[in-house]
Amino acid sequence: MSALWKWNLRQISRQIWVPIAAFAALGLATAAGAVLAKPFLPADLGLKIGADSVGTLLQILASSMLTVTTFSLSIMLSAFGSAAGSATPRAIKLLQEDDVSRSVLATFMGVFIFALAGLIGLQSGVYDASGRLVLFIVTLAVVTAVVVQLVRWIGHLADFGRLGDTLARLETAATAALQERLANPFLGGHRLSLTEAATPGHIIRAPTTGYLQTLDMKGLEQGAKLAGVRLAITVLPGHFVHERAPVAHVLGDKTLDEKTERFIASRFVVAETRTYEQDPRFGILALSEVASRALSPAVNDPGTAIGILGRQVRVLAHWHIRPEPELIYPSLSVAELSLGDMMTDAFAAIARDGAGLIEVQIRLQKMLMALYDIDPALFGPEALKLSDRALALAEAALVLDDDKNTLHALNAQLHARRLPDDPLGRAT
Repeated sequence: MSALWKWNLRQISRQIWVPIAAFAALGLATAAGAVLAKPFLPADLGLKIGADSVGTLLQILASSMLTVTTFSLSIMLSAFGSAAGSATPRAIKLLQEDDVSRSVLATFMGVFIFALAGLIGLQSGVYDASGRLVLFIVTLAVVTAVVVQLVRWIGHLADFGRLGDTLARLETAATAALQERLANPFLGGHRLSLTEAATPGHIIRAPTTGYLQTLDMKGLEQGAKLAGVRLAITVLPGHFVHERAPVAHVLGDKTLDEKTERFIASRFVVAETRTYEQDPRFGILALSEVASRALSPAVNDPGTAIGILGRQVRVLAHWHIRPEPELIYPSLSVAELSLGDMMTDAFAAIARDGAGLIEVQIRLQKMLMALYDIDPALFGPEALKLSDRALALAEAALVLDDDKNTLHALNAQLHARRLPDDPLGRAT
């Protein structure tokens, strides 16, 4: 199965109609099972254990599940609105993909459909005495599932959609995407060198306009091998592309025929919105966006911005854990994710919007110092650059000289970590 098929299958499996359809299929399977099990069950066994009451159970399920589903939908919509208002609209996608919410809602709606199918079968005479027994047993299992989901839902509602829950989801999504990318930094191909990037051959352009969501690396490898070329992939998931934007080029002088070029271009999956799954920068940007909202005069919540600075450091700290990449697609060279871009995404907006708040600026300088200490050679150059930028913004916004002196002292501490014989800097 190709990577693109796996991607599409994963997207389909996240749709809420999938488990709902499973419950509907269970209703049909129960009817079929009742017919098949008839020769193996005593005719009066169902009457002895009270299977005749299954109609009442199904009526209760049908009426109650419709009410509970409507109520749950209103709760979810309220949580989406709360996340969009207190955090960022970009976080709604994570709430929509919440496993517990989708599972609970799908169970409620699916059980409603199952109950309707059962009632229709009873009224139409599909179930005789032994068939009612089969339906009764399956209904008891369904009721158990409903009780379990209700308990999960009640516990889940305590935090669902709250600011803390939304921030935790954003951090988790950003961390997972970054760890996956660091484990496979070139998506299974070679590292794209500056020389390869700067000397394009035959150019492949984006199939449409939008955000690149994923790359079908297996398909790209197949296309390159069939054409007998090596390809340089110059865009990564999260990049905005348009119909004339180059997304890859042939390394060398060979050219591609129109059919091969279309095939390779179709391996770039472009959609209207970004996703968190293969786009580490999107999670970082969303966290930064929440911090900017918290620092706005309308919200005035510097504590949230300070907390997000810590989350950004936790996410970025994974960068220094980098296993040896595995070469799976030798015909492809892929651009590398930029640490400088990610650190700018994480801290630049907070430095700008919190320039006049000394508590935010102090924490920002300390967080940059923490990254420097984690891996001076890796984080040092960007940490120093962002520290100087934040200091310049704060000097223009702060009023008190004491506050400015405090930040100058922290900036000086960071610069003091550089040794004269070590241009990259090294913790002393």
